[in-house]
Amino acid sequence: MTANTPNAQTPMSGSELFIHNKDSARAYWWLGTVWIVLADSSDTGGRFSLMEEVAPKGSGPGPHKHTWSDETYYIIDGEITFLVGDEIKTARTGDYVMVPRNTRHAFRVESDTVRFLNDYTRASLEAYVVEWAMPAPERVVPPAGVSPTMEFLATNPELLSRYGMDLLPGPDPLRPENERLLHRH
Repeated sequence: MTANTPNAQTPMSGSELFIHNKDSARAYWWLGTVWIVLADSSDTGGRFSLMEEVAPKGSGPGPHKHTWSDETYYIIDGEITFLVGDEIKTARTGDYVMVPRNTRHAFRVESDTVRFLNDYTRASLEAYVVEWAMPAPERVVPPAGVSPTMEFLATNPELLSRYGMDLLPGPDPLRPENERLLHRH
């Protein structure tokens, strides 16, 4: 719509053109994964956020839910097993996965590494990554033990709830040998 169009509306905050490149966008190490922030709340007026992630085999969060946001995944390369509600499904290169807000979910990387796009509608978890994760000195999966881990969050769950994410108690069906809420090899 143009300004001369009847009923034209003022653009929403975050409605301006922006271009972020995965090679120059802010990158972080968290949970043994490299997170590249392609769009955050300030870019989109809080409507959504988008990150590219590269994660190693065996990694991924245990059962949790997002109270503010629907979460989507587009698998660029690799394979992930997802728990969504009570269902276990595998997503591979080219697959798109949608997890509605307030839905119990978890995942485990099956391939040697996985590369995927991760979207939150409305923006939320990228703010946690920016505030708490370690700035990545390079855009690779961090060496084991270098990036912040979930053990800290498991003992401080209120940190995640500030960003609309709740850890869920109980067993992790994707890791029956491990009763931790979130897991990283």
